[in-house]
Amino acid sequence: MITRAGDEALRSVLVVGATSVIQHALRSGKASPWLAALLKRKSPKLAAVALANKTARIAWKMMVTGEAYSAKSAVAA
Repeated sequence: MITRAGDEALRSVLVVGATSVIQHALRSGKASPWLAALLKRKSPKLAAVALANKTARIAWKMMVTGEAYSAKSAVAA
């Protein structure tokens, strides 16, 4: 989870990256079902923080387990 207790620079980079993903999804109309549903309920800024949090959790799990990223397992979760 990205909290204020964590590294400010890392948190900032994750949120900026998530904001970029959201902007691309809104322009292209191609968003994951999870992101599209989130954007219907929340503002883009709150959705960016939620997406950054999800990205951080996926990256942490990959580092801990040594697994490679698989979009299929991410969708199933």
